[in-house]
Amino acid sequence: MAGTILRHLLWPAPLARRPLLTAASRHASTAPASSPFASSTSSTHGRLALAPSLQQSAAFSTTAPRAATINQVLRGARKGKRARHAVSPALANIHCPALKGVCLRVGVVRPKKPNSGERKTARVKLSTGAVVSAYIPGEGHNIQQHSVVLVRGGRAQDCPGVRYHLVRGALDLGGVANRTSSRSKYGTKKPKKATVG
Repeated sequence: MAGTILRHLLWPAPLARRPLLTAASRHASTAPASSPFASSTSSTHGRLALAPSLQQSAAFSTTAPRAATINQVLRGARKGKRARHAVSPALANIHCPALKGVCLRVGVVRPKKPNSGERKTARVKLSTGAVVSAYIPGEGHNIQQHSVVLVRGGRAQDCPGVRYHLVRGALDLGGVANRTSSRSKYGTKKPKKATVG
C-alpha cells in the first residue's frame, strides 16, 4: 500500500487526475510507526488535503469559445456586417474629389439640437446633373443665384441632409476676409506686412 502512495506521489500526473484519499482509505493505508515511510505518508495526507481547492482553480480555462457548427450556420447564426455607405455619394459614385456646380438657391438652415444658430447653405446643381445641398464655410459669403461654385465632399455635422461643402476662394465664391488662422481652408491669402518708410 505504501508503494501505491509513493507511486501517486512520484508519478507526473496533473492535480486534476490525482486521486484523493478518503478517510477510510487513509485509515487503511496508514503504515505502522516503525515503517520508514510513516513520515512521508503523513506529509502526503497533508498535501492531498489541499487538492480540492487546487482542483477548483484548475477547472478554469482560457481556451477560445467553440466555433459555430454547420447546423447553427445553416440556421443563420452568423450575421453579416452592414455595407459602408459613402458620406458624399454624388462624388463617390464617379470618383471625383470635387465638382463644379451652379447655385440654384442660397439660404440658412437651423442646426440640430443642442446647437443653435443659422448655418448658411446653398442648393447646387452639379455638372453631372445631380442637385445637392452644400454648406458654405466661414463668416460671410458673396454667392447668389446662378453663381458658379466648386463642391467638395464632407458633411455638416449638425445640419440634416447637408453632405457637401463649398470650396472657399474658388470660382465665384471668394475667400473669408480678415482670416488669420487656417487660411488655406478658407481661401485667404497671407496679409502683406506694412513697410516701414
